[in-house]
This record gives sequence, structure tokens and C-alpha cells, in this order.
Amino acid sequence: MKFPFMEPDKNQYKSLKPRMFITWRNVITMLLCTFWCQAKVAAQHVPDFQWKYASPENHGMSAKKLDSTLNILAERNTKKLLIVKNDKIVYEWFSPGFEDSKKRHYTASLAKALVSGMSLLAAIDDDYIYLDEPACNFVPVWKTDKVKSKITIRQLADHTSGILDAQATEKESRYLKDNGLHHHFDLPGWRGSFWKQDNNPFVMARDSAPVVHEPGTAYRYSNPGIAMLNYVVTASLTNSKWKNIREYLEKRVFEPIGIDKKEYSIGYGRVFGESDLQLVSGWGGGSFTARAVARIGRLMLHKGNWQGRQIIDSSLVEKVIRYSGTALPHPAPKDSILRGYYRTDTNSQPITTPGWYSNQDGVWANVPRDAFSGAGAGGQHLMVIPSLNMLIVRMGGDLNKASETDGFWLAAEKYIFNPIMDAILEAPYPKSDLTVEFAPKETIVRMAEGGDNWPSTWADDGHMYTAYGDGNGFLPKTDIKLSLGLARVEGNPPLLKGYNTRSRSGESVGQGRAGTKASGILMVDGVLYMLVRNTQNSKLMWSADYGNTWQEANWKFDESFGCPTFLNYGKNYQGAIDDYVYIYSHDEDSAYNHADHQVLARVKKNHIKDWSSYEYFTGYDNVKNPTWSEDIRKRKSVFTNPGKSYRSGITYNEGLKKFLWCQPVRLSSPNGGYTDVRFKGGLGIFESDNPWGPWKTVFYTRQWDVGPGETVSIPSKWISEDGRTGYLLFSGDDSFSVRKFTIDQ
Repeated sequence: MKFPFMEPDKNQYKSLKPRMFITWRNVITMLLCTFWCQAKVAAQHVPDFQWKYASPENHGMSAKKLDSTLNILAERNTKKLLIVKNDKIVYEWFSPGFEDSKKRHYTASLAKALVSGMSLLAAIDDDYIYLDEPACNFVPVWKTDKVKSKITIRQLADHTSGILDAQATEKESRYLKDNGLHHHFDLPGWRGSFWKQDNNPFVMARDSAPVVHEPGTAYRYSNPGIAMLNYVVTASLTNSKWKNIREYLEKRVFEPIGIDKKEYSIGYGRVFGESDLQLVSGWGGGSFTARAVARIGRLMLHKGNWQGRQIIDSSLVEKVIRYSGTALPHPAPKDSILRGYYRTDTNSQPITTPGWYSNQDGVWANVPRDAFSGAGAGGQHLMVIPSLNMLIVRMGGDLNKASETDGFWLAAEKYIFNPIMDAILEAPYPKSDLTVEFAPKETIVRMAEGGDNWPSTWADDGHMYTAYGDGNGFLPKTDIKLSLGLARVEGNPPLLKGYNTRSRSGESVGQGRAGTKASGILMVDGVLYMLVRNTQNSKLMWSADYGNTWQEANWKFDESFGCPTFLNYGKNYQGAIDDYVYIYSHDEDSAYNHADHQVLARVKKNHIKDWSSYEYFTGYDNVKNPTWSEDIRKRKSVFTNPGKSYRSGITYNEGLKKFLWCQPVRLSSPNGGYTDVRFKGGLGIFESDNPWGPWKTVFYTRQWDVGPGETVSIPSKWISEDGRTGYLLFSGDDSFSVRKFTIDQ
């Protein structure tokens, strides 16, 4: 993957002379660079920023839910908790004696972000170092090593260098634990020495730590790798005014953003000398106040800008927090007791970027994809969520109790990330002038128990055609359970009758993810079209005989569109505002994952079967008209609800001249993952004058009075002529569920 940031020509490294040989040209360049950097730092003194307080409710959060979260966290060794939203402190708590005014808290490996990551970022910004240059440019003894000479700065920073960590093996871990020995200090050889620091740990990392795989080919967490990152950043400062990264960070980053020296300590309070270098450790050994940590988070949240001054170039901030295609965390070996370093069902290990962890692949399912984090042992966490303009700082002891076996990251999800995300109650878009009121839940009509999904369309024969998943359909039920079953529904609520349509070419078997399922259905000019998911990613089918026989397109969506649905108009597509068919999906390959965004495709209604005719929404032009591209890679969000975009159904309400988009909202489960949205979850209904927005919120709740199910829609057949009365079709209670509503304005 290539990124649009300027990088040095790789060929320049071939001609680099050893840095001990200084030419007059080098001297002049260094003097100019030093002068420029000093001037840059001097210019960064900005008006003091002071945190201000606001209530959670004023920023779309529930104080009651946050109080409940705190009660659990306080029982789980939390000492400091700070939540910032929209640059306001909306929640702050300290265990007695741990107030920021009284005591800092150790960072453990959170220092890898606060110290190592920030010093690297500043050095890149000051042109002292390049992210993808060989580390041996700063470590001369590595130049003659066939393997270590291949290690780049990036690989040191994101744990893909292959340098062995100073940790125990499986066998050693069991022995140390069984004999009451320390898991670090009692390790044999260079590994124990690295932690005890009875010898220079940087020398241990440089000379003794072996490389156990080809650099860049695998993820392997490495404290000595971060030690070497600190080494090369320090070496890059050789010809600057800075002696070490402690001084560098103080003047270059911490002081300009208002962090006082008494608010932090780094590097175990030590400096190690080696070859004229003053080396300060950044893999651990720090202590910070929660507010000092939050200031660093705020700088990153605002892409290096502090009170109008650009402390770090914004493009470089983006560069270090975004995944660049490097090796991913891999599954743990069977029966491993060191599962904290792997991605498993009990440890949601994120991908790494230079100095940070990233949620870009959605490993923290309830958290927006743009979130990034620093973290350390004992549950030290700084999470930054740009799309929510939010920071979370938690410091303390282990989140797990002695008898619990959750991994480090799963515990963070269960007790920090998920509860705080669930405390966000605000809708993603402004309130509409329209409001909706639902009939009492006791009036809900439920049919075809045991089946879900239920996308539907109003056909030319006056009936409604639908599809279900993992069920046996309407009475009389099918003889086998179908992953994709088809049906016809006659009448209007509450007087409805369902008929199963058996089709050897359309239906399929297979439970859950293992079976294909319909996610959208539409009739246009007498032909039924069906979008089918769980096919890596989704495909198109059609039927010209009301679902009895089906044909399949020879193409499919293989990027995004993991659960696509059609925009439905009236009977047989009557009332459409143009000649296009519109297809919506959350921006994910899988129907089972959340996304931050929904995306949109369109195709002329007489070219639905033609892949080359599809266009993808790419945003708006200068006068707010939608723009489109035939290149799916250029797609842009048509709707954003960070961490909560999921399956949906959308219909045109001709009486109101509004597009109504229904979206279920899943809740996080106390045990990780999600609650079953068929029985418990939230609901959003959004409106617009156009298929592409802008959107307003008609109804939004994080917990509806009944389970909304996996999909929700408003069948156009059941909307009154004035558009003010209709019925919601949803798969709550794992059934064909129908509930009346009225719309007021």
C-alpha cells in the first residue's frame, strides 16, 4: 500500500557515507537545520490551554451509564479515569491519593506511545530521520550484519523488526510462575539484564537480542526493538542542540502543549551513555498525570495542531496512526500461556502503527475504525477517537481479577471501551422536523417464528415478496431449515398471510455465516432482483417468475458492500425520482462487522445486471450536488455513525417526499462482542430529500423497547397515501415482526 506522503528516494541510502565523516556541506546543512528547528520551537509558545468541564449530557453522553462504568472500574484497580469530548472534560475521577495534583501514575508500555512514538514523530517532522530508512544508518555496527542491516525505522516502531523480546519462553514462564520468581528480573542472560538494567539495556538490545524472523514479515512485540528505536532517534539528534530524547520531548512537544515538568517523568529517571549518545528508555519507565497524557492525546486528535499552532505536521500525524500494510498480529499457538501477545478469541490484539495501536480493521468491534491507542501493562490506556472528537485515559492496576483469564485487550474492551461507547446516546445527525410514534409493543404482529432478515419489495401483482434467513418460513413450514428462503406476503397489517416460495435455484442451506442470505430485494419492470450476502462479499440474482426460478450474475461485489440493500419505491418501482436503482451497504466486507460509514452505489434500472454500468457515490461538488465514479475504490461515505453503522433498509415515502432509512443499532455485550439484536438493541430512522442525503434524525434510541432484529425497513406498500401512517417490518424476536407507527411534523 502506498501513501501520498513525501519520502526520500530509496536510492539515496546507497550513497550515504558513514555519519562520522562530516563535509563542509554537511556542516552548513546541519547549522541551517539547527537554526530552523530552534526557531520552530521558539515559535511554538502559544497561549495557555486550560481544560474546561461540561456535563456528559451536554455532549451526548449518559452520566448514569458513565457512573455505572466507573463503579466497575473502581472495583478493578482503576486509579485515574478521564474522558474528554469536544475538548471538554465530561468525566474525571481519581482514587483517593491518586489525584493528579498529588501523584503521577506509572505508564508501563504506554510510554511506547507517549515517549517513543512522540519523539519519533517529532524527529520525522524535523527531518532528522525518515520512517522507512534503514536503522543501520544510525547503528553502524548493524551495517555488516546481513539481517539487522535490513531493519527499518518503521519496523522497530511497529514491532515487525523480528528482534526477540526480552520475555520468557513458554517453558520458562511456567517455571518462573511455579517457583515464585519474577517474570522479568529472574530471566537468564541478556533478557534479565535488559530489565534489571545492571548493564546498559541499549547495548543488550543492539548486540545481544537476536533477530528471529526476516524483518517486516511478521508481528512480534519487542521491548528491545523499541529500545533500538530510542537509540536511532537519539543518534539522529547528534548534530542538533538536543542531547537526548528527554530534553527533546520537553522542549519540542511537552512544553509547547502546556505539560509542566512536574507532571511527568520518563526513562526510569536514568540516562545511559554509549558512543557519545545519551540514551533514555522509552519502552517503559514513565510516570504521568492523567491530564498530561490527555494533552498528548489532544495534540494527536487535532493532527499536531495546538491552539492554532502546528506543532507537528498534520500529514505526519496521519502517517503514524494509520495502518501501512505491515505484518498483522497472528493467532496464538495452541495451549500458549503467552496469549497476550497474539490475537485470539480472548485477546483482541490490534494492529500496530509506529508507536501506536490502530482499530483500522475493527478488532474492537464497538469502537470507531479511526480510533488509535497507546497502552501499557496494568491497563494503562490512552485512546484517541477522531470521529467522536474524544479521548479516554485510564490508569491503574490490572483490570482482570486473579481468577479471570481474559487477555489484556479483551479486558480493556469489556471494562473500558465498550461501556464508554455505550454511554454515547446522541444521534449521528441533527433532529428532523418529523417525529415518529410507535403503537404499543403489545400490538406487534409476529409471524414465521424462527426466521430473520426479511428484506421486502412491492411487486406488480400487488403482493409483497420477501426472503428470510435461518428459518422454516411461514406456516406450513418448510421441511428443512433454510439459510435463504423465499416467500410472498398478501394483505395489509394486521391481516396478513404468508406463503413460502420453494425454489431450488434460489434457496440455500447453511446456518449463520456458513449460509448465503438475502440482504436486499427489489422489483423493477416485473423482474425480482435479490442481493445475496455471505458470498465474499455479495452477489446479484434475479427472477422473472416471482421467485420460482433464479439466475445469478457472473460478477459480485468483492470490495465493501458486505450487506447491500436496495432503495425501494412504490409498486413495481413506481414513483422513482429518476431512472436509477440505488444500493446501500455499511462499508464492510462482512455482514457481521460494524463500520463507521454507509456507502452507496447506483445503476440505471435497465442495466442492473451489467457490472460495468455501476457508479459509486464519491461526495459532493462545490454546489452540493452528488458526484459519482465507476471506480469503487473512490467511494465515500454517504452516512456516518462511527462504530455503529450496520445493516439497514431504506424506502421512499411518496406522501412526505422523504427517503426513510431504518438502521438497527447493536449494543455491546458485558462479555465482549454484542448482545443479540433480535432481542435487545437500538433503532435509528433517518430522513432526507435525496437518496444521498443530507440526513436528519427522525428517531434514535440506543435501546428500543423491543429487539429491532438484524434488519429493519418500512415496506412502501404499507405506507398511507399522505405518508403519515405506516408499518415497520423488522426481525425482532427472530420473527416476521410488524409494528404500526405514525409520523407527525
